[in-house]
Formats: sequence, C-alpha cells, structure tokens
Amino acid sequence: MKKIKVGILGVGGRGKAFHKNVLANNGEIVAACDISEEYLKKAKEKWGEQVATYTSFDEMLEHKGLDLVVLSNYFHEHAPYAIKALNKNIHVLSECTSNATMAEGVALIRAAEKSKAFYMLAENYPYMRHNSEIKKLYARGDLGRVIYGEAEYNHPISPHNLREMKDLCPSSKHWRYNIPRTYYITHSLAPLMHITGSIPKRVIALPATLDEPIMYDGDISRGVLERVAIIMTQNNDGSVFRVTGTAAFGGHECSTRVCGDKAQMESLRDGSHRVAVHYNEWDKPEELESNEISYVPEWPEEDREFIIAAGHGGGDFIVTREIFRAIRENKKPEFDEYFATTLASVAILGHRSLLEGGTAYDIPDFHNEEDRAKFENDTLSPFYHSDGRAPSIRPSNSTVNFTPEDMARYDAAVAEIE
Repeated sequence: MKKIKVGILGVGGRGKAFHKNVLANNGEIVAACDISEEYLKKAKEKWGEQVATYTSFDEMLEHKGLDLVVLSNYFHEHAPYAIKALNKNIHVLSECTSNATMAEGVALIRAAEKSKAFYMLAENYPYMRHNSEIKKLYARGDLGRVIYGEAEYNHPISPHNLREMKDLCPSSKHWRYNIPRTYYITHSLAPLMHITGSIPKRVIALPATLDEPIMYDGDISRGVLERVAIIMTQNNDGSVFRVTGTAAFGGHECSTRVCGDKAQMESLRDGSHRVAVHYNEWDKPEELESNEISYVPEWPEEDREFIIAAGHGGGDFIVTREIFRAIRENKKPEFDEYFATTLASVAILGHRSLLEGGTAYDIPDFHNEEDRAKFENDTLSPFYHSDGRAPSIRPSNSTVNFTPEDMARYDAAVAEIE
C-alpha cells in the first residue's frame, strides 16, 4: 500500500488533529507550514524531527515527494492555496469552506479541472454515526424518495469565558468577528447532500434576531443580534432542505432529519446517539412489530477502532481515509470541487438573500462554463483581506454594521484578557 506523504498548512489549530489519522491510514507527515515559528517548533516536537518546517507555502510545495497538502489555515483563505497546490498536481484536502467568494469558486473549479491531482473538502459531519446510519437506510430504500430534509449545527459559546472568546476571535478583523451566519454551512448541508444525493439549485435565507445582543462579561463586545440564519434550498430533485449555518440558540447540538415518501428518520437531540425511524404503516418492513423504532446505531466494522478514537464522531479518521483512497485508487472523491463549491455558493448567496429580506438566489452549476462566467469577477467578501482591505459586503449582522468604535472597544477589551 502506497504511503501518502502529507504536508500540513496551519499547525496551530485544526492541523494538529490530522497527525494520528494520517498515521492510522498509513500516511506520513513530511512537512508543516505556518507563519508562527512557535507552532512549527511544537509540531516538530510532536511529529518528529524528520518533519520539514516552512514559513512559506510556496516552499513547502517544492518538498520532494509531497503527495497531499492539508489546508488548515483561516476559514476564508483556502482557495488561493488550493489552487497553487493543484497547479503543481499536488492533491488537496481543504478544511471548512472551499472558497470565500464566488470568483474564488470559479478559479478553484478551473484549476481542479486542469490538474492531475484531486481536490477534497475535509467535511467530517456526514461521517458521524447518526448520519452514516441515515444514509444506510436511505440507500437501501427504507425512506423512499426524499421530500424534505433538515439539519442544524448549533454551537453557542459561553459569554462568561473571555479566554475562549479571545482564543477564537483575537481581533475585530478576525474572520470569526465578521463571518455571516450563513457561511459556516458545511456541517449541516453537507450531511443532507451526502445522504440523499440532492443538489441545491435555489436558496433563500432569513435571520432570527433578538433585540438584545449577546453581551460578554466585561462588555467585551457589542455582540451579535442574529442568533441564527434559517436557510432553505430547493434541490434538483424537487426536495427542500432547511438548515442553519453556525447557530447560537439553546444547548449545543447537531442533528439531521430526512423525510421521504415512505418514512422519516432523524437523530435524537438527547445526547444518546440514538436515531428514530417513523414508517408509514403500509410501508413498514414486515420484520418490524412497530412502525416507530429508535436505537443506537452500531459503529461500522471497517476501521472501527480508529473511527471510535477519532474526533468529530469518527469523521476525522474517515475524511483522511477517503482522500487517501482517492489517491491510491486514482478515483475522484465524493466531496470534490463541485460538491464543495455548491456548499460555498449556498453560503455566499444565502447571505445576500438574508441581506435582501429573503430574496431567492439561483445556485450556479459550476460544471457549466456559462454559469462560471457569471461569477468569475464576483469578489464580494464580508472578510478583511490579508492586505488590510475592508469587507466589500456587509459582514456578520445583517441588521446593523459594526462601527469603528465597536471594533476599537472589542480590540481594547481583548487586549486586557490574560
């Protein structure tokens, strides 16, 4: 079996999580890249002196024998690095979101189509135990044809833990300070697409707001009014999905529900890892006594030990396994550039829908050059650029803008946190 040689960009955050999963899949981390010399030193101490370290991504791409780069840099900065790697025929595993602008999505598609290497989105939630079980029943026809699906990614953080706030968002120009509620959509929409094969073709979004913003102890921030964006897609098979980006309501949870014309199935929100299936009485399998059942699904037999030990419900191991299989078998992965840019398009155009009070936007099909041409110069972004340029579309809250005074107060408060 070919040993995959891996380079990791961004070793201070999510990049650290790939080490054991690379090893478990008969891979080897041969290079690490980060702007922080301290992070590189720690990576070398943990992964071994044989790991070459770089502060330049371009230099890491020249590392002899490099098969794959894992992009674990900032959420909104993956596309340019992915394109550089693909241009050199080096495979790419990209975290979070494939592109922060529509133009980047077009450029990524074009680079991937010309490359001899594969692109894969490192989206781990579809491989969680409950999502894998829903996919299994859907694939064997138990649920029938999908009509409706919903998924939530709800991840509030404590307003009392200022240390965590600073770690996650160290400045008012950081991506987390400015990210719209629609943008972090992969954890909710990707599982539904993976389970059903449905492809979003139109999106609308609306914000759910409170009059009082989230306020952090010590008045660290003006806070955010919007707790969640409710995003709906009409799909290529006539089905409808309702999903969230990063939501902040009630208790932390992630959940999935798929409704077909025979049955509906969902993950329960009680922390038990149980799934529930509700069949129509006339479609109930003969071996079942009741048309309503719930149970804790079994872990898959293949690689069970490694999956259980991995993060994100086993998804971190499976993501690595899938890109390694693609490379070894020379077979395009499911979460390829088209899958990834569809997710990103829903996020980006969903935010524009939200800003316009729920205007519907068509999702482009980037297989088609005609659709690409419409967006190849669309560089609207809610994020600050690395060269200091300000956002070109309203970031974060859709109802208000953060003022320079808000941002200065946030930065001053963060600076005081030990």
